[in-house]
Amino acid sequence: MTDDTMMGRMRRILVSAIRLLKVPNDNPELTLAQFGAFSKQVPLLYFILGTNMLSLAWTHQGTAPAALVTYVPAFLVLVFFARSLIWLKSRKVSRTAEQAYRQLRATNILSFPIAVVCTLWALSVLPYGDAYQRAHVAFFMAITVIGCIFSLMHLRSAAMMVTVTVTIPFFVAMCLTGEPTFIATGINVILVTIPMIMILLDQYRDFRTLNESRHVLLQQQKALQDQNKAMQALSDENLRLANLDTLTQLANRRSFFQMLERAFARARQSGERLAVGVIDLDGFKPVNDMYGHAAGDKVLAEIGLRLGGITESRLTVYRLGGDEFALLLEGDASEGRVTALGQTICDLIANRINIGSGLVQVTASVGFAIYPDVGGSGQEIYERADYALYTAKRRHRAGSVIFNAVQADELTRQKIVEDAMIAADLERELYLVYQPISHADDLSCTGYEALARWQSPRIGSVSPAEFIPVAEHNGRITMMTRILLERALAVAANWPKDVYLSFNLSPHDLSSPDNCLKIVAIVLKSGFNPARINFEVTETAIMHDFEQASASIQLLRELGAGIALDDFGTGFSSLNHVHKLPLTKIKIDGSFVRNIHQRKTSYKIVKSVLALSADMELDAIAEGVETLEELQVLRALGVSSVQGYYVSKPITAEETFAQTPAEMPLVRIS
Repeated sequence: MTDDTMMGRMRRILVSAIRLLKVPNDNPELTLAQFGAFSKQVPLLYFILGTNMLSLAWTHQGTAPAALVTYVPAFLVLVFFARSLIWLKSRKVSRTAEQAYRQLRATNILSFPIAVVCTLWALSVLPYGDAYQRAHVAFFMAITVIGCIFSLMHLRSAAMMVTVTVTIPFFVAMCLTGEPTFIATGINVILVTIPMIMILLDQYRDFRTLNESRHVLLQQQKALQDQNKAMQALSDENLRLANLDTLTQLANRRSFFQMLERAFARARQSGERLAVGVIDLDGFKPVNDMYGHAAGDKVLAEIGLRLGGITESRLTVYRLGGDEFALLLEGDASEGRVTALGQTICDLIANRINIGSGLVQVTASVGFAIYPDVGGSGQEIYERADYALYTAKRRHRAGSVIFNAVQADELTRQKIVEDAMIAADLERELYLVYQPISHADDLSCTGYEALARWQSPRIGSVSPAEFIPVAEHNGRITMMTRILLERALAVAANWPKDVYLSFNLSPHDLSSPDNCLKIVAIVLKSGFNPARINFEVTETAIMHDFEQASASIQLLRELGAGIALDDFGTGFSSLNHVHKLPLTKIKIDGSFVRNIHQRKTSYKIVKSVLALSADMELDAIAEGVETLEELQVLRALGVSSVQGYYVSKPITAEETFAQTPAEMPLVRIS
């Protein structure tokens, strides 16, 4: 082996030895663990040193000098006591890894002089006394070594330093006595110390490994906790999104019905009132049709912002879908407060909205129902609020309606009608009457409008105003349309060839290509000339789905049939529809005709409509003519055709066969 190799090995041994005598600072968690365990054992170490020293001093009283066995032990015991108090207090103070390292390092440094002082003191006492007293010194040295090793096992460097500092001088001193017993004792201590040091190193290694494993486990637990927190946060976010309308940032339909049942349960238990409101926008679909869905989304987002900004106490707002919103008002849900809230909502929504490319305006109709005035469950209150909304849209558009006794009677009647319709044989119970459409100048008949009637064996005669909305609601309207169209075509086949059939279509008849194709098939199968058919569609039917309705109307025009826009002037975008649709006629709503000779506003409206129809080469038919004065004003304005009770009430099919255009009018006109 070369000298360089030997030097290298010795250098490594020296470095390893120095490392054993230094406090490690490469693992903050280990440092804190060392400090925690060591702080509990240091007071015990000082207790061992102090009691052993006092015992040895006591046995040497009168033999060794007083300064050596009285003053020095007393001073050292006081130091040990003070250090013990310091360590006991430090156990209650939270420390960082750096602070713990500094205190361990200070203790490691201090352990050497303490070991030296204790060793020198014991060796100074050794020459005094008899064999028993000297044996006590040997015992003191041995038990001190063992106590130090075990007490300092969590601070390996200090344990090694104290062991070496005490053991080697003790062994030398024992050998120098020349006494075989003391020499054997020195050798015995050395031999016992070596395995104890090995045990110390193993214990320290196990302590370090255990701490590292604990640290890894804690990291894994923390990672698992973080993962659980992340999963919980994700779950909470998913739940929030599941109950949130992302466009308006309002709670959605799912959230509304959940909160409705909870609010109802609270109201029933506490005796408080609860109001449910349903809001529907008027004129929203034309915005979508004219400006596109992006503009419609801006409108909905702005409406959501306005509704969400209402500062009423215990009021929550929801978006149910489309252009429909809902609200819950708990606590003080008096009729006065609900009415005021409805007006606030209508006023807020009616303000114009900037969509970027211009300003648009929509209005809102609102229906309310108040518990405990009505409803035995949350769902029932909602249904009654929805019916109040239906009433508002029919009679108080852009206003609010609170569900009341009149509507309760209407709803009860509606359910009776619906039950009767479900059980009805519609092919047998439905029939048609026909109202003449006449020239305004001589009242000669140019056509008949087929009007549906229902005679129920269970509830008697049912008005179209009652059964048609029910049929539209339960999906039977398209079946009724096909039944009645076949009958109307069969009747019209017997009319003179210059008399046309006017037939009403519902929104559902135009809502799908399949429904429209079935209507076309019925016309073609009948053999009736499509040019003699005039299909009447309402603006409501068109607004239901403008694109599909427009496609269906175009198909009927290609068939050869005419298209009349019924109830013109009562909708929100009539002019827009007139320009976009292939119409052939406009029917002026009877509300504008009634008392036109006395109402200047109606006169101006009808005059404007006639000018528009003339400009677009469309025929104009005035509905609801009931007096001679109304007819005379319409004639003066240039109306081409009229329809109403003044000319004729609806008549049966047989009566249409008995009349000819030459025999019209059906009533005398003076």
